[in-house]
Amino acid sequence: MIRRLASAIHRRRDPIGYARSIGVTVGNGCRLIRVTFSREPYLVQLGDHVSATRTHFETHDGGVWVLRDEHPDIDIVRPIRVGNNVYFGYGCIVLPGVTIGNNVVVGAGSIVTRDIPDNSVAVGIPARVIKPLSEYAEAALKRSHPTKRMAIAQKKAYYSRLYNAD
Repeated sequence: MIRRLASAIHRRRDPIGYARSIGVTVGNGCRLIRVTFSREPYLVQLGDHVSATRTHFETHDGGVWVLRDEHPDIDIVRPIRVGNNVYFGYGCIVLPGVTIGNNVVVGAGSIVTRDIPDNSVAVGIPARVIKPLSEYAEAALKRSHPTKRMAIAQKKAYYSRLYNAD
């Protein structure tokens, strides 16, 4: 029980260090918030500048459970590889054997069942590519505001004026 509590604290305080301690390959400049890994975390490779919140990386196919009476040793386990500069929206699931390329956005709640090529935006259940990253970037730049580096009070004032909110 104490070991489990210590693990939970480590996972929250230093998610990158925790992921590395269980065998995940984690590149530089990553941000992992409440990310979970299945029983083979050493088969997960995350490139540089990967961001994920409440994403789960599942390296095995648990469905073989129903086959174990006849095939007691059956297992389907495959690695997951994530390239550089990848963003996972809140609550994604990545399934065994998936490779996600570089410069990819995976929409919130997506379940990734197959490979996603470089420079893509993928969404849905199952996740599918809906547009190139360049198209997403063009639209995002039109909708964006220069608030990323503003202090909280300054940002609140900016958006309150913009949207007539109090």
